[in-house]
Amino acid sequence: MNLANMMKQAQQVQKKLQDAQKDLAGTDITAQAGNGSVTVVCDGHGKFKSIKLTKEAINPELPSSVDEETVEMLEDLISSAMKQATGQANTLMQNKIKGIVPAGINIPGLF
Repeated sequence: MNLANMMKQAQQVQKKLQDAQKDLAGTDITAQAGNGSVTVVCDGHGKFKSIKLTKEAINPELPSSVDEETVEMLEDLISSAMKQATGQANTLMQNKIKGIVPAGINIPGLF
């Protein structure tokens, strides 16, 4: 196999990887726990998007005692903390990889 064919194949693989990354970013994955009392949504890269709580998740013995504002406040607090943590983890990963991967080399999915 000559060098031109190898470069062409490498470009095709890179294009397929980029397409797969875009597809994953646009895919929502939903998971539930506690018989549906907690629902979390992430994208195909595992990036946190949202959380929904039921009143039963907050007070299973007396869910009627929980008002909707409390549910929304907890969802917002948890979402904020999750987004901060995943953002910090992503920055840490990027900094570590920058020290390993030579400058100018682009590996799809790492950044």
